[in-house]
Amino acid sequence: MPATIESPEVELLPPMLAALPDPQGVSVCPRRARWQLDLLLLALECVDLHASELMLQVLRDLQLQVMIPNRVVFWQIRCTNPFRQITQRTPLPLAETKALTAVVVQVARRQTAILRHLLLVLDQLQAQNLPPETYAPLADYLDRFRRHFRKRMNLQRSSLFLYKNHQALNELALKLLAQLLLCAGTKGMERLWFSLFDGEVS
Repeated sequence: MPATIESPEVELLPPMLAALPDPQGVSVCPRRARWQLDLLLLALECVDLHASELMLQVLRDLQLQVMIPNRVVFWQIRCTNPFRQITQRTPLPLAETKALTAVVVQVARRQTAILRHLLLVLDQLQAQNLPPETYAPLADYLDRFRRHFRKRMNLQRSSLFLYKNHQALNELALKLLAQLLLCAGTKGMERLWFSLFDGEVS
């Protein structure tokens, strides 16, 4: 049986994480949720070149270092995404899943202005039947996302064949922008948390 990433006792969880309910019948993070969280973090890194450092700062600000003490552990936890080139076959405890959820939401909130701006410009371009690459910041975001995705994800997995296509990756990147803006809004953390388990519980 694979080892589980060490997890603190539930009672040690910060109140903001303890408020997220454990889904009935789910003891560890489902693979789809690990994939989704890692994608959202990747998209944030493509929106802001300094996002990786900001994620570590958020861990300190929220006092989540009891679960994710440093950059290496953060990377190991992200590598529980089964579709990475380098993946760890270790279950991800719900406590760490909650910590990743909080990081996504807090970093997205700090990027709310740029997320809203990019999506507004995207709407305007689509209304004019212009490609998103017409606007330089959107083109830069899409280019970074495609490069990061191809570098980190295992495109030999049949589930990811679709993303060998340039346009499919662009569509995924733009969809993630919209999801991040939803995460940044009121009740964003609860919305993201419940969406991670949608379809995973009866």
